[in-house]
Amino acid sequence: MTASAAEGPLLLLDGASLWFRAFHAIPEKITAPDGRPVNALRGFTDMVASLITKHTPARLVVCLDLNWRPDFRVALVPSYKAHRLDTSAEAGPGAEEVPDTLTPQVEMILEVLEAAGIATGGADGLEADDVLGTLATTERTHETIVVSGDRDLLQLVRDAPPPIRVLYVGRGLAKAELFDPAGVAAKYGVPQDNAGRAYADMATLRGDASDGLPGVAGIGDKSAAMLISRFGSLEELRAAVDRPDADLAQGIRAKLRAAADYLTAAAPVVRVVCDAEVHLSRPDTLPGAPADPARLHTLAESYNATSPITRLITALTATQGN
Repeated sequence: MTASAAEGPLLLLDGASLWFRAFHAIPEKITAPDGRPVNALRGFTDMVASLITKHTPARLVVCLDLNWRPDFRVALVPSYKAHRLDTSAEAGPGAEEVPDTLTPQVEMILEVLEAAGIATGGADGLEADDVLGTLATTERTHETIVVSGDRDLLQLVRDAPPPIRVLYVGRGLAKAELFDPAGVAAKYGVPQDNAGRAYADMATLRGDASDGLPGVAGIGDKSAAMLISRFGSLEELRAAVDRPDADLAQGIRAKLRAAADYLTAAAPVVRVVCDAEVHLSRPDTLPGAPADPARLHTLAESYNATSPITRLITALTATQGN
């Protein structure tokens, strides 16, 4: 039986993660009447409609990057996302390599969300990850489902009420995986009783090339998971390095000692901020009808997005009826 919207979860969407995936999944040949590509807009809108239909959320926020490369993370680990910098003369400081035909579509997406009455949220100087982390961990009423293609968000899973689940869409929405602590423990070999924090600790050890985090040389996924499982946390593992009686091979001790400065700096880089000052564009209660139907109709025609926007309106209306 489908839960009523009032009893449904808080749905937190990683905006950039979803519209990047929509952009790459749908051909750019799909355009508005004026010739502008609208593939990301159409795909993202369809994703939102599908997620609302499946999860019947009581509340929903699309979380935004107000700074995709926060200063505090770069200060700690200068290589953080450095390979993604756009160094062209036209790019401003800290610009990211975003496809030229995607950038204008982000504004289109935000227009559609505003007309639909769906809240967006951001935090000055921080990434969407930090907005997701703050809204999820400070929620006191509803179960939270975080939707992202970024595995780093797995650190948020918890069973303690209200629970937090992560819907990982890295392989697309059709192949999405819903993770709880047991699922994270089973897939990544970390302790279930502390699966979220343990995942972050494991990720710090192994590194992440996509984020410019080198990790500890010579320690991969399996070794990192084994070490965190054995010692319970990165802090305990590092403390064990200097204990002669600890169950830790000399080679691993040497690798961890050599990477001591990296580990000190990287741990707070990997962990999402959970106490950010988040600003919402509007209340996060999911509306049962568009906030501005006339505007939404105009946008649907202007952007050749009648079908996905109609599906979004249908999804909103259905939550009101459940």
